Amino acid sequence: MSSFLYRLGRACHRHARRVIAIWLAVMALCGALAGLSGAQYSDEFTIPGAPSQVALDQLRLTFPEAAALTAEAIVVMPPGGSVDQTETRREIQQVVDEMAKDPLVTSVADPYAEIPTGMISKDRRAALIQLQLRGEMQDLTDADRGRLVALAEKAESELPQGSQVSMGGQAFSIEVPGMSITEVLGVLIALVVLFVTLGSLLAAGLPLVTAVIGVALSLFLLTISAGLAKVSSTTPMLAVMLGLAVGIDYALFILSRHREQLRPQDGAAPMDVEESTARAVATSGSAVVFAGLTVCIALVGLALANIPFLTVMGVFAAIAVALAVVIALTLLPALMGLMGERLRPRPRKARKAGNRSIYQRWVAAATRLPALTVAVIVLLLGALSLPAANLQMSLPNAGQQEEHKPARTTYDLIGEHFGVGYNGPLIVTADILGSNDPMGVMKRLQADIEDTPGVASVLIATPNRNADTGFVQVVPTTAPEDPATADLVQRLVDQHDAWADELDTETAVTGSTAIQIDVSQRLARALLPFGIFVVGLSTVLLMMVFRSVWVPLKATLGYALSVGAAFGATQLVFNEGIGAAIINLERPAPIISFMPIIIMGILFGLAMDYEVFLVSRMREDYVHSLRAHPEAAEDRALRDRLARQAVHTGFANSAVVVTAAAVIMFSVFAFFVPEGMGPIKQIAFGLAVGVAVDAFIVRMTLVPAVLQLLGSRAWWLPGWLDRLLPVLDVEGEGLHRELELADWPTPPGPDGTHPEALHTEQLAVDGIFGPVSLHLEPGQVAVVQGDDYPRRALLLALAGRLEVNSGRARVAGWLLPERAADVRQATAVLDATNRSGLSHDLPAALARHPRLVLVDDADRLAGPDLEALRRTIAAGDAPAFVLGVHDREAIASWQPDRTILLRDGRTGSPDPVPRHALAGTSTDVTTIHESL
Repeated sequence: MSSFLYRLGRACHRHARRVIAIWLAVMALCGALAGLSGAQYSDEFTIPGAPSQVALDQLRLTFPEAAALTAEAIVVMPPGGSVDQTETRREIQQVVDEMAKDPLVTSVADPYAEIPTGMISKDRRAALIQLQLRGEMQDLTDADRGRLVALAEKAESELPQGSQVSMGGQAFSIEVPGMSITEVLGVLIALVVLFVTLGSLLAAGLPLVTAVIGVALSLFLLTISAGLAKVSSTTPMLAVMLGLAVGIDYALFILSRHREQLRPQDGAAPMDVEESTARAVATSGSAVVFAGLTVCIALVGLALANIPFLTVMGVFAAIAVALAVVIALTLLPALMGLMGERLRPRPRKARKAGNRSIYQRWVAAATRLPALTVAVIVLLLGALSLPAANLQMSLPNAGQQEEHKPARTTYDLIGEHFGVGYNGPLIVTADILGSNDPMGVMKRLQADIEDTPGVASVLIATPNRNADTGFVQVVPTTAPEDPATADLVQRLVDQHDAWADELDTETAVTGSTAIQIDVSQRLARALLPFGIFVVGLSTVLLMMVFRSVWVPLKATLGYALSVGAAFGATQLVFNEGIGAAIINLERPAPIISFMPIIIMGILFGLAMDYEVFLVSRMREDYVHSLRAHPEAAEDRALRDRLARQAVHTGFANSAVVVTAAAVIMFSVFAFFVPEGMGPIKQIAFGLAVGVAVDAFIVRMTLVPAVLQLLGSRAWWLPGWLDRLLPVLDVEGEGLHRELELADWPTPPGPDGTHPEALHTEQLAVDGIFGPVSLHLEPGQVAVVQGDDYPRRALLLALAGRLEVNSGRARVAGWLLPERAADVRQATAVLDATNRSGLSHDLPAALARHPRLVLVDDADRLAGPDLEALRRTIAAGDAPAFVLGVHDREAIASWQPDRTILLRDGRTGSPDPVPRHALAGTSTDVTTIHESL
């Protein structure tokens, strides 16, 4: 990956204006499409297949009036007034008639009618008017809602002075969060941190520019999609918040490496700007790709909950992160190329001897008594995690909106005058098609439900016109988000079997409140499998990156502590109200049900981000120390000392960027809290706490202490697991090796390509063939003779199709094993025994213009196939050929420039090679003992 990113960074640097123009064109196109999309957001929380959802869908078919979109207007008379007064009653009925004339309204329930009951409050001061509306929630526009509010305001002006009419209900449940000046302050804080970290206002502006472009593009794509499908109203602000945070951080990681490479060093020539851009993208960019990939996987993994709105939310958040990664890898290097030398910093002032930096003092304090540090942090964060066990969760309702919103006013007035249960009535449906006495069944159901604990009243119990479906509207004694309401739903569900036996009818509990309870319960059940998925993924990925067992286990434990602390703090503030005034929280409230799983997904990626940037530098310093002290291979004490030194040096060199990244991310999240609406406030708060705890307590304090305790054992990985796990080079080791060997074995030509077709030194695959050294120029031929298995393995290894264990090679201009994919593209492997024949396969392979052709079983060729191969080799512009043969007698007929003899090492020394077998060959003959 680092090699690909190196080429990508260089290309974007060289073609900066073209890259910038492409991104601006993409933005303009997406912006135009977004403006034409007519997007509408939805807060319709559904679970396909859930009993409550199935019942509601069935109700829409058999009893559409009972399942229609609704709004509610409450009329409240001034103190001392009554809705029963003759003049007031006439005026309220006029209000009902006026509302019924609106084209959006299909019907209006007269609060004075016999059915439904309970539309007049017990104190006779308030009346509840229910409106049925056309269409579905996503069809409702802001203009439609504004017209309904205007009807309420007009009615209020016509009623006695001091009266109040408020419009709310289901139609007003959607609250699309918006930006405020407070969120902008978070971006300004990020700019200050970038300036302090990078030391240049020009450099500090680049991450902000790329992050804003990424967020804008994400919102355009989101808006286009919202015009085609249902998208939660929380999704846009979540995408903005996350896109800003990761967009700034990812650009910072790359830009800080770029400026560090450009900084003049004592006694060394400064690095060229283009080369620095390419290397920064290749090294820090690899870590950005890894971090972004982990966040995206975790967010897309939200689909494990099998809840559509959560899946959509996770996918669009992942798109925002993916765009931040792509922009950091393409647009940022283009801007770096455009800025050129203006981004080069001044030489750093030499630090006085003995004057340690703040990060050197930090890591020294964290590792002075590492066991104590670990114990204190685990106990502290464990204690903060305990309140998480008491998380009270629900989906958003009008009662959680801001006080001045019409839906919130209506919600509060209904709760005050009618009871909190009126804000979340339940629906019990009954299949009465087979009943001979549908009205009797409905009366019996009404009586049983009214006797059920937790039921305040039954407003209506009636069959539909066809008398095949019964509808019972139930008012609980408790609010929609109260756990007691969920208990009532379960009690009603539990009566299904009794009603089926006694009344011969199938019943179900549904309604928006029942569906929201189902969604909340499924989200709670999804936390454990999602947690296992995230923890398992983090363990495997970090093993692949660091080739260690203990580092992933430590990282996973730290992640669990960070998530627990975030949940615990959120419970204390939002459920208990501790410190509510600090974050502008009006009153304690349940936590949005999908907040925990969202926090787990996002924080997972961010935690891995900090882990990689800190620990990879420590591992890099440790590996360099081992190379400088080869005697450490036999000295465990020396290895431990080098490992512990690497903890200090690696931390001091990487902590400044991690600190800046964490402060920026914390600032972005934290400034979404004071003015954030509903779910956004809670998610932003949880992420702000999680980021602060994970970065400063877990990664920058706990991690160095644990690594100090482990010493060299921190980098232990069983051999079998090392062979099993693929390698993720996020540190750019492959690129560093390529750059070190750029002029090996010969310098590249003016076109940047190496002239030789093949050059290997001590190339080997353990257990198959021993060290092979071979050099071929274009047009030359080498013959490999030996048994089928090792011979074919060598040919496949030379073609980049089999991983080698030792040695080095440059094939067709590319290094092995780092550029195996490019080697595969530049070589052709043919089997002489293939049924189609070499006379057919060879021209097809040559059409791709390979620089090296490898033909196995060449000694079995005859007729046209043999002639085709000889004719191609004899051509002046032929590529280099490596021919595999089994018969030693066949070597001479090819007159090879090089010959490799693979011999069975089990026989000790090889048998003498008959001279006639090598007649006509060059003297360059190598005998290889197989390591079978």
